[in-house]
Amino acid sequence: MSLQSQNHADLKIVFQLETDKSVRVKALLSDINGNEKSAYYENTFIAADSEKEQFKQIKNAVSHVYLKVLQDWTGITQKWGILTGIRPTKLLHRHMQEKTPQAAAHLQLKEDYLITDDKIQLMQQIVDRQLTVVPDLYELQNEVSIYIGIPFCPTKCAYCTFPAYAINGRQGSVDSFLGGLHYEIRHIGAWLKENNVKITTVYYGGGTPTSITAEEMDMLYEEMYASFPNVENIREITVEAGRPDTITLEKLKVLKKWKIDRISINPQSYIQETLKAIGRHHTVEETIDKFHLSRNMGMNNINMDLIIGLPGEGVPEFSHTLNETEKLMPESLTVHTLSFKRASEMTKNKDKYKVAGREEIESMMEMAENWTKEHQYAPYYLYRQKNILGNLENVGYARPNQESIYNIMIMEEQQTIIGLGCGAASKFLHPITGKITHFANPKDPKSYNDSFEKYTEEKLRILSELFDKQESHAE
Repeated sequence: MSLQSQNHADLKIVFQLETDKSVRVKALLSDINGNEKSAYYENTFIAADSEKEQFKQIKNAVSHVYLKVLQDWTGITQKWGILTGIRPTKLLHRHMQEKTPQAAAHLQLKEDYLITDDKIQLMQQIVDRQLTVVPDLYELQNEVSIYIGIPFCPTKCAYCTFPAYAINGRQGSVDSFLGGLHYEIRHIGAWLKENNVKITTVYYGGGTPTSITAEEMDMLYEEMYASFPNVENIREITVEAGRPDTITLEKLKVLKKWKIDRISINPQSYIQETLKAIGRHHTVEETIDKFHLSRNMGMNNINMDLIIGLPGEGVPEFSHTLNETEKLMPESLTVHTLSFKRASEMTKNKDKYKVAGREEIESMMEMAENWTKEHQYAPYYLYRQKNILGNLENVGYARPNQESIYNIMIMEEQQTIIGLGCGAASKFLHPITGKITHFANPKDPKSYNDSFEKYTEEKLRILSELFDKQESHAE
């Protein structure tokens, strides 16, 4: 920016930064109307702090004063403060594992990140619920969970960036992909059996795992039962059937045959015009019909996803969606706030998709919070995304004893998650340091088909190293 443009700016913020044994930052905001706001923040460096840690503290100090003057000037409170990253509850879990008194933990979250009291209470409620559902959450490093990615959908939704390819006309790709997936399941399963490693949960995601045929699903679950250790003792197996247009009687019979009764059927909205606008080629009636069909076929734990802030939707539309949800009463409900993901069709054509303003988005979130509370749903997991409307969050709610254990495991990162299939990401948890090593399979079916053997071998190598360290540490 040139000096001339700075002199004619509507708003200026000047920072003063000093560092020695502590970091001290002052910010002064002034606008063209002569209004001024200031903020000051100081934090003492610890002698053992590394240069990297000190830089992080400087960055946080600048973020503190920057946010404070902007909040004072706009009158808008950022409820998550300066917190970035998708898993806020991990911070609270860390305090609990360190036996920090609850009041002290809450105060530190407020001081370090400027998180508001209501969001800290939400975090605490979720953490308490998770430890009720999984009392041994902090002791599951010796087990793993499995994510299996099926990269096909009937069509691609406008907001989506998951590895998902329209399945029509791709049968050759599907056949090759499934061959690779069976290979991964066999070899990973053999390693788990050989090393006496238990599986906590299995989650079939995507894409839409019910996009493949009933026969292909049957063979896949048969492979899982043959390859994985003690499948009958796995705490939870979930299959996302998110797109109602992929659910058939034959596929539900397959799920029932293999004793899988936890599925997702995702309406996102009960407004037909919205579904058309975002590229979901099913009807509202189809969502309702497939829910009842699934229930009648013995699906006893059904999750449904709703999205706040879809194009053209405001409070009246979201109220209608909640009213329709009340007629079905799924066991769990995930309420997402729309996020403009960088590679999505919606982000590339933002002018085409008009969304509600911040205040209305917050009103819809409050409606969801009130509705779930009134209907005996409790929040049990939470995550956030970049470019999320209203700087809010996504929250999973469940009725008592209907929470998804996998959702807790993936969010809180207390154990290794092995990703199998196209676009599946693995997260390997170091048994001593707690450091996460990420490893991802290719996102497109062709690349996956060309290299699944290599990626399987690499995962097996990482697993062997990790569990060797775990055994050495135990000794």
